[in-house]
Amino acid sequence: MNGFDKMNKKLLASQVEDALMDDILNKPVPIGEKIPNEYELAEMYGVGRSTIRETVKSLVSKGILEVRQGSGTYVIGTDTLENDPLGFSKYEDKYKLALELFEVRLMLEPEIAALAAQKATEQDKEEIVRLCDEVENFYRAGKNHTKKDQAFHAAIAKASGNSVVESLMPTIHTAIITFVNLTYHKLMEETIQTHRAVTEAIVQGDSVGAKCAMIMHLTYNRQMLVKMMQERKAGNKTDDNKE
Repeated sequence: MNGFDKMNKKLLASQVEDALMDDILNKPVPIGEKIPNEYELAEMYGVGRSTIRETVKSLVSKGILEVRQGSGTYVIGTDTLENDPLGFSKYEDKYKLALELFEVRLMLEPEIAALAAQKATEQDKEEIVRLCDEVENFYRAGKNHTKKDQAFHAAIAKASGNSVVESLMPTIHTAIITFVNLTYHKLMEETIQTHRAVTEAIVQGDSVGAKCAMIMHLTYNRQMLVKMMQERKAGNKTDDNKE
């Protein structure tokens, strides 16, 4: 496949994405409802299945769709595109976006966790413990834990006592959505354990422990993402050779 063909393929996928998004918003398709399968969508929009796969992948990365293995593809949100003031939805390479967002998170969140350990009220601590438990319960039940994960990190930001930090949370929320949609339920035990370590350190007022646990949490996730990017790159080379 030459560069022009790849460009045309991306343009077609973008057009189908717009059409599918219009259908989701205007029919409307309720949140939680399953959309037609790959074969049906290809027939509906008059395109190949590879174009549908690109379209679905893009909408998954934007928090609109969720692919549940063995079950199908479901609508999980409709407002992500409107609530995107920094324009992250326009990034084509979601893996690169996720990696760069991790770099930002590593700059910010360990220090946020350290501040939370110093300043958290008893009420803050109770909320962080509750959300830590809920993320684990959702994870182990195979449910979508994204909202709970976002709430957990938002609670830590609130506990830091810094209002500017709280205003940065939409960026961190985008990072969480992007990562979860790319990796879906990988690193379950590592996430549960490192969330618990962050929580315990904050509850104990251990700022160094909270900072180190958050670094470990983000590093595990970043390493998984880098591994997936390498595997994806190798797979793309194989596909190009076939074409």
